[in-house]
Amino acid sequence: MEVGYWPLRALGEPIRLILIHSGVEWKDTVIPFSDRDKWFGGMKYELGLDFPNLPYLIDGDIKLTQSVAIMRYLGRKFELFPEAQDAVRADMVEQNLVDLRRGLAMTSYSPNFEKLKVGFLEALPVRLAEIETFIGDGPYALGEKLTYIDFLAYPFLDAIRLFSPDNFKQERPLVQYMERIEDLPNVKKWLASEDCSAKIYNLHGNSASWPGKPLPRN
Repeated sequence: MEVGYWPLRALGEPIRLILIHSGVEWKDTVIPFSDRDKWFGGMKYELGLDFPNLPYLIDGDIKLTQSVAIMRYLGRKFELFPEAQDAVRADMVEQNLVDLRRGLAMTSYSPNFEKLKVGFLEALPVRLAEIETFIGDGPYALGEKLTYIDFLAYPFLDAIRLFSPDNFKQERPLVQYMERIEDLPNVKKWLASEDCSAKIYNLHGNSASWPGKPLPRN
């Protein structure tokens, strides 16, 4: 199995995280920014992708792009897909998380960063409280079953936490939810390792007003 993406966390991080948790062998193919022209100039069309883009996933004859589609595929493959009775709630929280993450990206890349940052931070407490209420006692986003939604949620919330740590006090239930994901055995081992992408890659590209620098190494 192969995942291709820029040397960033961004949309690639949920895919990496679900693969780490699942314990499968996979290749992390990094497209350097120095190869950007090469990628857009033809490389992207050489992989047999229906909709050439990054990130991509290649699993045998299965070749996918679109990060949420990849997450759904991996959820089915690794028995991390929501139960039928939770499907509607899963769709809803999935898209809410995507909207929140997109909002951070748009703010971070904007030339009007300082202005947009104010509005983003003003709205953030309500947005986080809504997610917190949705999860409730959990222990996971959709209740007792761990699903791909959790591996989408954790990196997106972690990005928000890096941007606004004051909204993630240790005692709040949302932080405790994130800690449950961090304590999954394979995830815990990866987060502590020097291979953890949070210690290697920015959240966003260098053109962003707020790139989200890597965490300090141990």
